[in-house]
Amino acid sequence: MTAPQTDAAERARYRPDPSVLTALRSPRLLTREVLAGIVVALALIPEAIAFSVIAGVDPRMGLLSSFIMATSIAFLGGRPAMITAATGAVALVVAPVVREHGPEYLIATVLLAGLIQILLAVLGVAKLMRFIPRSVMVGFVNSLAILVFIAQLPQLIGVPWAVYPLVVGGILILLLMPRITQAVPAPLVSVIIVTIVVVVCAINVPTVGDQGELPRSLPELVIPSVPIEWGTLAAIAPYAFAMALVGLMESLMTAKLVDEITDTHSDKTREGWAQGVANLLSGLFGGMGGCAVIGQTMINVKASGARTRISTFLAGVFLLILVVVLGDLVAMIPMAALVAVMIMVSIEAFDWHSVAPSTLRRMPKSETFVMLSTVALVVATHNLAIGVIGGVLVASVLFVRRVAHFARVDREVTGEGDAEVAGYRVSGELFFASSNDLTTQFEYRRDPERVVIDMSGAHVWDASTVAALDAVVTKYERLGKRVELVGMNARTSDFHARLTGTLGGEG
Repeated sequence: MTAPQTDAAERARYRPDPSVLTALRSPRLLTREVLAGIVVALALIPEAIAFSVIAGVDPRMGLLSSFIMATSIAFLGGRPAMITAATGAVALVVAPVVREHGPEYLIATVLLAGLIQILLAVLGVAKLMRFIPRSVMVGFVNSLAILVFIAQLPQLIGVPWAVYPLVVGGILILLLMPRITQAVPAPLVSVIIVTIVVVVCAINVPTVGDQGELPRSLPELVIPSVPIEWGTLAAIAPYAFAMALVGLMESLMTAKLVDEITDTHSDKTREGWAQGVANLLSGLFGGMGGCAVIGQTMINVKASGARTRISTFLAGVFLLILVVVLGDLVAMIPMAALVAVMIMVSIEAFDWHSVAPSTLRRMPKSETFVMLSTVALVVATHNLAIGVIGGVLVASVLFVRRVAHFARVDREVTGEGDAEVAGYRVSGELFFASSNDLTTQFEYRRDPERVVIDMSGAHVWDASTVAALDAVVTKYERLGKRVELVGMNARTSDFHARLTGTLGGEG
């Protein structure tokens, strides 16, 4: 396939379906996208305020950051319909910066993190996604569902008793509405009905307005007033790098999840640098930065059925309109209505099949252990990056442990007298784990004067194996015996020739 054909195939692979143009031409699709944007905007408000509190900044900082990132990623991002905004994972990472240095240093940290994300994307970090096993992905999904549910508990503990029937009522609407009609997103109907009940009946329950002050003006360009010196860079660089990694990992994992839900493909490299640009814009307008948000993305894609960038863009636009223009009305929305939506999101996002008894019986125990390890790490640390990296490490160790036993050494002695030959056939993939005990598989003293080691069934992957083979040869030579290594494939032969005798092993 020629280069132009390859480029055309790549473009076709990542072409959105339906496209923005298709949605604009279809009243049905456009209505779905618009209503989805409204629902997501409503759900973003309390989350952005809560994450601002975690980071130790004014709630307006999180809300404006969510607006900037959602609208910019709609044009820049590689994954249509995914929502990017202020997030808890990023808030946890940058909280120490605000605590120790103040909000101005936070803005500088967000700007630097954006630059780092762009650099990492250009270097191809998104391609590392293919090394994440399915069991880690399932653990990621399940842990996110658990975190979304846990995040609702503060709104269910120590609150007026009326909150509970309102939440139950909201959940019932969410369950029944899709059976009546799917023309209007069930979450939007649920929020409106619960809000009307609270207002008409004058029920005293916590509302969005109780969570913090809403912004009253548009965001303005901000240049952080921090000293331009090495001391400033040293103070913010570790946090900026951590924020960049956490944000990229959460965004790319969420993009991969949406790919599976919608059965489409997205450009992860484009998504990576787009996240960086979005964080740059967030910082330039005084925002706290962020990344993809799984809860609101699931509301957009699963609950509301959105599929294009229109819903993402409108989520940001409606968020700004709601908090700046309609702030007084939004402040009246009971938290119970939003909690009901988020609880259903967590229930629907959880992969129940992965914990079904029939699945657990069929699935290898190592796969289940990797999934549970990922969930445990994420829930314990509330950090998706730690959970995913930990899950990948556990999966890698278990994989190495399994394949380490695949290497075999079979011995056969042929001939008699001076013509007697000890033949060994080595088979399997030889690397540091499987070749560590290679030297113990030979009968050095019992073997005749001539030894032939057939490597035609083996492949050498690393220097550890070359060192092990050198040690075997050295042991035989010290006993005055002649050794031949035969049957190496071209790659193994070249690799062995370059390293043999240079590794300093004594055997």
